[in-house]
Amino acid sequence: MTLTKRIIPCIDVDLDEDGNPAVYTGVHFEDLKYTGDPVEMARAYNELGADEFVFLDITASAEGRETMLHVVEQVADEVFIPLTVGGGIRTTDDIKETLRAGADKVSITTGALERPELVNEGAKAFGSQCIVISVDARRRYDEQGENYIEIDGESCWFECTKKGGREGTGIDVLEWATEAESRGAGELFVNSIDKDGTKDGYDIPLTTAVTETVDTPVIASSGCGGPEDMYEVFTEADADAGLAASIFHFDEHSIKDVKQYLDERDVPVRL
Repeated sequence: MTLTKRIIPCIDVDLDEDGNPAVYTGVHFEDLKYTGDPVEMARAYNELGADEFVFLDITASAEGRETMLHVVEQVADEVFIPLTVGGGIRTTDDIKETLRAGADKVSITTGALERPELVNEGAKAFGSQCIVISVDARRRYDEQGENYIEIDGESCWFECTKKGGREGTGIDVLEWATEAESRGAGELFVNSIDKDGTKDGYDIPLTTAVTETVDTPVIASSGCGGPEDMYEVFTEADADAGLAASIFHFDEHSIKDVKQYLDERDVPVRL
């Protein structure tokens, strides 16, 4: 049986100047602009036919604070589809508390890169289906990588970053994807810093490289500008799910329209 491709809206949440949670959008993980209230947006996406929903606390790791679980609880009360929550998760206790707040899965970036054993511990304690390893990747055109591909005539590799893309790690994305899978990750959430917020399409070379390297389901993220980009990442890069933010947040495209576009082109989706 062919598995349906999932359409997943994502909200990037931070604290505003008054300390209140708010959704922001940006470009290349920078120039963040206020977009809306996380609870209201969660409620809307639940009603609009999203297959899943992702809540990312985008500064928790960089600021060394815990995920805003009180907001997660409010969001969980509004969505009746799988909810993935990420940001500031460093221990199995963090995973437990996030799941207890209403998340179905946790997305881990910095915590897993700094202590890979967390992937094993999380998968053993809560099941692989709960553990999503998020990869914030950026292209590097130097000789310090492990795996190279040709893009527009140039050879590059993809580096894992941490703390919301603020710090490089020197770790090759494909090496880390393989290790995360072997440690028990149930899903890989692949973000492209180079494509983030550009709306000029997903990073097809990056996504393809990951899907060809692992058997674990891959969520493609960053750069979606419309239904045609979803179609491309599903048919050319074999992603299992497409994540988008701006096109949905600003009503440029609806989830329903995206699914109809894909269905008309024989991409299996849940209508």
